[in-house]
Amino acid sequence: MKCKDGLWFKLIAGLTLVMMPLALWHIFVYVPTEKVMGVVQRIFYFHIALGINTMLSFTVVFVASILYLWRGDEKFDIVAHAAAELGVLFCSLVLLTGPIWAKPIWGVWWTWDARLTTTLILWLIYVAYLMLRAAAPDRVQRARFCAVFGIVGYVDVPIVYFSIHWWRTIHPVVMKSSGIAMAPQMVRTMWVSLLAMSLLYVVLLVLRVRLGNQRYELEKIKYSL
Repeated sequence: MKCKDGLWFKLIAGLTLVMMPLALWHIFVYVPTEKVMGVVQRIFYFHIALGINTMLSFTVVFVASILYLWRGDEKFDIVAHAAAELGVLFCSLVLLTGPIWAKPIWGVWWTWDARLTTTLILWLIYVAYLMLRAAAPDRVQRARFCAVFGIVGYVDVPIVYFSIHWWRTIHPVVMKSSGIAMAPQMVRTMWVSLLAMSLLYVVLLVLRVRLGNQRYELEKIKYSL
């Protein structure tokens, strides 16, 4: 099984190495410059891919936390921890790329828009999750507390997603009932960028879980002495 798992990881990592430069080519060469927003609109392809993978990462935390409370298996706690760290990283990049895109278009670096505010709250929730992990000394107690926190904190994820539909917001609605409101080349670039970012996320998650497994083994040795 280890050989097979290693082969799958190598294939995904290899595909990531192909897709990342392909995505960059689509973003900076292939896709036309947006007529109204200009060159700065190209950051959209990074921004939306980071945003979707942020949601994916916190969904992994949510599912792994439920499985940990149900099964009591440490491997689910390790996955939840790894996904939370990556989720905070990706969410931080979302909060950085958003203002860079917004400043030339909206005229401000930050506004208390519904989606921006709920995304900032989401970031704070999972930063607190990581702080809780660092503060709780007992391994089992830490895992249980964080599992509950990861499940409760996930409430903000659907709020972030639906915020542009529930409240008045200046965020553009890309996905409409009639389809995606973009030119075909832009849609293609968006999907290529999303696929590349998602593959990168999977690679980083696998590597972080492996590191978590090694840390867990070291903790077991430490507490057995």
